[in-house]
Amino acid sequence: MTSDTNLKPTRTEQIMMDVKQKIATVIYLPGTRLPSIRSAAKSYNVSPSTVAEAYERLVVEGVIYSKVGSGFYVANSSQPLSLSEMEPNLDRVVNPLWISRQSLEMGDGSMKPGCGWLPADWLYEEGMRRGLRQAAKADSRVIGEYATPLGLPELRQYVVRRISGLGIESTPEQVMLTASGTQAIDLICRYLLSAGDTVVVDDPCYFNFNAMLRAHRVNIVSVPYTKSGPDIDSFKSVISAHKPRLYITNATIHNPTGATLSASTAYQVLRLAQDAGLYIIEDDIFADFQVNDIKAHPASRLATLDGLKNVFYIGSFSKTISASLRCGFIVADKDLIDELVDLKIATGFSGSQLAESIMLSILTHKGYSKHIQTLHNRLNQVRKHTVVRLGELGIEPWLIPQSGIYLWCRLPKSLSASKLARQALHHNLVLAPGNAFSHTQSCDGFMRFNIAQSIDPDIYKVLARVIREYESE
Repeated sequence: MTSDTNLKPTRTEQIMMDVKQKIATVIYLPGTRLPSIRSAAKSYNVSPSTVAEAYERLVVEGVIYSKVGSGFYVANSSQPLSLSEMEPNLDRVVNPLWISRQSLEMGDGSMKPGCGWLPADWLYEEGMRRGLRQAAKADSRVIGEYATPLGLPELRQYVVRRISGLGIESTPEQVMLTASGTQAIDLICRYLLSAGDTVVVDDPCYFNFNAMLRAHRVNIVSVPYTKSGPDIDSFKSVISAHKPRLYITNATIHNPTGATLSASTAYQVLRLAQDAGLYIIEDDIFADFQVNDIKAHPASRLATLDGLKNVFYIGSFSKTISASLRCGFIVADKDLIDELVDLKIATGFSGSQLAESIMLSILTHKGYSKHIQTLHNRLNQVRKHTVVRLGELGIEPWLIPQSGIYLWCRLPKSLSASKLARQALHHNLVLAPGNAFSHTQSCDGFMRFNIAQSIDPDIYKVLARVIREYESE
């Protein structure tokens, strides 16, 4: 039998892998001169002969080339971006892109407590059908023409009114509509970041943040997320050590933990960010899920405290209305919005005036507020149900949030979330293991559950069976 030790890469192979990773993430651009053999040997803490062998093998592979008397340089061959190769070398089940694909591609007969959205029959079907009927009667310009660069003025005015109730003061000129919340983040990253820049994320965080940032070929660092927000001491240390350009977070109803940012932590985050010239993307996609209960601790939005100076506030409506009607927004300083408009035109030309018009008619109808209240009531009921059913299996919430659709749960000590998720797939059960959300891969003892997708009693039967199978191995 081959030992685990023999499977580990040699020091030479480790150096080769490191050089290739730096080329893949554009830390080393084509034509870049690599560190000298002596300098690299000191950096890697190996002998010069080990580095020389690694460089020579990279030359043979065509990754780098040598110039006599000058050194080694990155070859000019262009390599296509492969996000899967840029992921940590982990079991495929914890790859966030893979989890998203499974949730989207699995048939109707599958159970999806690991997905990130509401069941279709929980969404605002009545409002969608009403909006579509109105759109069918709309002016030909709405049906046939491009949207204006900023987006439909009336919908931008609605966003201004909507967020003013959250304490965020803005004007329609500070609002740009996007195709989705994801596009909003992507545009901001395109605008702010260059390859090799450093971005801070929470640990754990929404897994697509990590996937998207790898697509932008930036360095990712993380800070532990507590029940009141990012750990301030860690946040301070990361800023000092890495000089990051951007921080991405959910201040309200954090994904995946369900925690909310406290006022004290929010002030400290902003003070540190302002001193360091750090921009912040505040993803408030779950704003409508927040329950306004005087007994609850209200979330402190960074955009409210910052006054939209260094904070980009984003949101969308797909979580509560329909995932098929894509529409999001960015609210920021007017000068920044002007720059983002040019980028939006360059990369997507225009938004959908038809989608924006339908969205406006849905949001401004009196039925929407009733729909939201119904959602709150249903979620409160299923949250209690899910906590009880998971508890019967020894799965306990890290915290029980006041709002939202997620429970971040700690598994019994002997269980690996990644292995459970892999086994569950054989039973048509899609789970969301903790390491998919963790940049440091420190959350294999956790699992995220979508309470709205956790009603089916068969979910708990399958979970119990999978746990028994795991424990019998």
